Amino acid sequence: MPLTPRLRWLLAALLLALTVWLLWPAKAPSPQLSAPVTREDIEDAVLASGVLEAVEQVDVGAQVSGQVTRLLVENGQRVKQGELLAEIDPLIAQNDLKTAQAELASSQAQLKIKLAQLTQFELAWRRQQQMFSQQASSRADLESAEAQLAVTRAEVQNAQANIDSATIKVERARTQLGYTKILAPMDGTVIAIVTRQGQTLAATQTVPTLLKLANLDTMTVKAQISEADVSKVHAGMPVYFTLIGDPDTRYQARLRTVELAPTNINDQTTSTSGTNVAVYYYALFDVANPDHALRVAMTTQVTIVRDRRQGVLTIPRTALGKRLGPGEYQVQRLTGDVPQTLTIKTGLQDEIKVEVLAGLEEGDRVVIGQAPAGNGAPDEADEDEPS
Repeated sequence: MPLTPRLRWLLAALLLALTVWLLWPAKAPSPQLSAPVTREDIEDAVLASGVLEAVEQVDVGAQVSGQVTRLLVENGQRVKQGELLAEIDPLIAQNDLKTAQAELASSQAQLKIKLAQLTQFELAWRRQQQMFSQQASSRADLESAEAQLAVTRAEVQNAQANIDSATIKVERARTQLGYTKILAPMDGTVIAIVTRQGQTLAATQTVPTLLKLANLDTMTVKAQISEADVSKVHAGMPVYFTLIGDPDTRYQARLRTVELAPTNINDQTTSTSGTNVAVYYYALFDVANPDHALRVAMTTQVTIVRDRRQGVLTIPRTALGKRLGPGEYQVQRLTGDVPQTLTIKTGLQDEIKVEVLAGLEEGDRVVIGQAPAGNGAPDEADEDEPS
């Protein structure tokens, strides 16, 4: 039966559609992001932020009131223990000392008078005893002489007590006069001057601070460790830190101690039963500072090293697949462009890399993800340094 023109056109259209479908290029598979297995150093560490403090710092204050007449130091000046730092007007203290010395002299004179009277009344009492034994005087005269002698002896004791009291006043006044000279309590550097020359100090209730003195030859870093990490660190661990202004320089040290109480232990408003309060503990370590490049209150980025491996096989953590057991994971190794699933054993991990103990060799490439559609294959730089 002959084909009608309409049927011939329909068959031609179907044949054309089939030809186009068969000849149309297939969609290229998305390229695989990969990274090589390389030898690198890796460390298991606890990260923390900290602040620098001087290993010794003293607030030098004034224990007497008065005007600061001399201030002999400047910020940044190094001083030795016992060196004169400042002077407070000594006039009031000098007058107090003179008054106390005058009271002491008066008490000593009173004692001499009473001692002379004591000698006189002792002689009178002995005469009365002899006369009474010879019945030359009455018992009343003898008793009167005994009473007078007893009173004089008591007055001598009182005069001696007055001398002791006056001596204490003299020593106190002399000490107060000494307080008008402010001496350095230790070797150190002046890091702050709080009071200026000519300022009047009142030391009646609290000790006013004149300046702050610190030993900057050794600095202490106080690092805040979260309660989740505090059980992982202990004294003796190696530690290093960098400064915000100098991130390329590492300062090495060893952890001295980890405080037992949290940083907010003195905060009376903190509830011990609260669940939303972050708890931190101070980890302390010291570092030498001979050139005084490290300064008080600088912020530090601290790394406490728990374990370290050098020159071991590593891959990015993003290459790890399914976890099969402790230290066992599946990864996809590229053989040409074909991924092959295999099992590896891992060791230390940090935030970026993981140590490979078995299952891969140096130079192997592992899949770390799929490239975004339409971007094409990644270049070599992207493959070797995955983000």
